[in-house]
Amino acid sequence: MASKRSDAWLKLIHVVAHVESELGKVLQARHGLGLSEYRALDILARSENSELRMQELAAYLRLNQSSVSRMVERLERAGLTVRDLCPDDKRGVYTVLTNDGRTRLDSAQPDYESALEAALNEHGGQTLLASYGVKAQ
Repeated sequence: MASKRSDAWLKLIHVVAHVESELGKVLQARHGLGLSEYRALDILARSENSELRMQELAAYLRLNQSSVSRMVERLERAGLTVRDLCPDDKRGVYTVLTNDGRTRLDSAQPDYESALEAALNEHGGQTLLASYGVKAQ
């Protein structure tokens, strides 16, 4: 017999999967960005000098090095990021948010936020967040 903890965990997984799916659809359709790409731009924008070592970006996104490298290549081809060598360690590679990347992020953020709100409401996420003291917007 399943425990309350297991039931709650499955509910949380269900809500997150639905919300992530809907966010990904909106970002792709309206801004040509995958959800991980959007998150990478957001993380870079919040980072000092809008740059991170590739390993740090991978850790933030919870992706492996190969997946992050492919994603950064796509972002570079689109002009949203550039790579730069670490001045102290030429083996270290940074990815840096460009002005075009910041513009795309700024354009996508309102759609991301409204899609997040709608998906949370539709799939019961607001109730889960409220249990942690996070209020609806």
